[in-house]
Amino acid sequence: MLFNTVSYALFLPIVFILYWFMANKNLKTQNILILVASYFFYSCWDWRFLFLLMFSTFLDYFTGLKMVESGKISQKKIWFWLSIIVNLGFLGIFKYYNFFALSFASFTSLLGFKIHPTLLDIILPVGISFYTFHGLSYVIDIYYDRIKPEKDFVDYALFVSFFPLLVAGPIERATHLLPQIKKPRVFDFEKAKDGMRQILWGLFKKVVIADQCAELVNIIYADEKYTGITLIFGAILFSFQIYGDFSGYSDMALGTARLFGFELLRNFSFPYFSRDIAEFWRRWHISLSSWFKDYLYIPLGGSKGGTWYRVRNTFIIFLVSGFWHGANWTFIVWGFLNALFIMPSILFKTNRNNLDIVAQGRIIPSFRELISVVITFGLSTFAWIFFRAESLPKAIHFIEKMFVNITESNTLKGIITNHSGNRLILYIIFFFTIEWLGRENNYAIQKLGIKWHKSLRWAFYYLILIIIFFARDSKQEFIYFQF
Repeated sequence: MLFNTVSYALFLPIVFILYWFMANKNLKTQNILILVASYFFYSCWDWRFLFLLMFSTFLDYFTGLKMVESGKISQKKIWFWLSIIVNLGFLGIFKYYNFFALSFASFTSLLGFKIHPTLLDIILPVGISFYTFHGLSYVIDIYYDRIKPEKDFVDYALFVSFFPLLVAGPIERATHLLPQIKKPRVFDFEKAKDGMRQILWGLFKKVVIADQCAELVNIIYADEKYTGITLIFGAILFSFQIYGDFSGYSDMALGTARLFGFELLRNFSFPYFSRDIAEFWRRWHISLSSWFKDYLYIPLGGSKGGTWYRVRNTFIIFLVSGFWHGANWTFIVWGFLNALFIMPSILFKTNRNNLDIVAQGRIIPSFRELISVVITFGLSTFAWIFFRAESLPKAIHFIEKMFVNITESNTLKGIITNHSGNRLILYIIFFFTIEWLGRENNYAIQKLGIKWHKSLRWAFYYLILIIIFFARDSKQEFIYFQF
């Protein structure tokens, strides 16, 4: 069930009405209702994997209780490592087994030995990386006595399975979401309106920006005859596609959660307006970056211990992050490149220089800010080539051909003309303008137009709806569902 489908448009109001008008006076009933709705939402993808989600949920819930009840450090460690091994084992089998098997076969072939590994013909359970990380953070926090285990199974299961964030995040923490689940919730009309605005903007990002960019990106990446400016254009479009796709999902998830009285972790903060790669990674997929920081980077020693440790830990974080995204060497190279790009900030200790928003309080950025933003966007776009390519050879071939016939534009003009590219460019200009004007808020249209006359403000919202309605529906799944 996609956020941008008719089925979800029916599902959401039904759950909303039941939640606020039939279960409003009983917190336990509300939580059970949302949990059942979340399991139904997930089963619409593949009901068989619902049992894997439920097993993972029960394992971590039971482990949390047993770690505290055991009383002995040795027993606590046994339960802790049991949960870690089982969770990562499931993730490894479903997501990484074939990758490791094929990589090992390739390595042995270089040594003169040919082996034919048995591969698994299985579907990757949607959202497994996200709900696994929910459970891991919960178990780790209990092990280090940061939180106490949740005794109510329904409340814990809802923390893991809350449908807005279940399949593509943000990656929540028990310390943030569980207290909200246990606290009585009262309908807040202003919060609901804010949620609807964020859903609207997220839907625009997905349907109008991401899905329309995807059509041209797929064409350009699939045909090896293209060169020069056409490939550069395709790489830039993919940058907009993946941002519109993932941040659009996050906006819809946060907006939906707000309709039910929840505040989820912010996942994006206008990353393409960053002035260096360090700032970019404070603004892109924030929940994952902070997860790796708290559960991997800091335990490794963080920034303590000198330059070597900072460099080592940074590369480990980005390589693991790349591998988290997918079982392909392209993702590992993507992570390596981002680690490489952030190194100047790490070595010269300038990674905390840009903590505010660019051109704060001003419409026009300075020349230096503009150049910094353009360079950062260019580096990110270059790295995204590996993220998008099907294999390393194809990524390298793509980059090589970017510099062939670089000024030849007739092919690009033909693609734009034949595939409604002019309309897409207008959409991107509109999108970029609104994002820039709203960059100091949590999402672009949060406060944009609030002080306008009511008729003008609603005309603006209807304009967005009309653009969404008339944008061609290419029915693209969310990119991060594959992770």
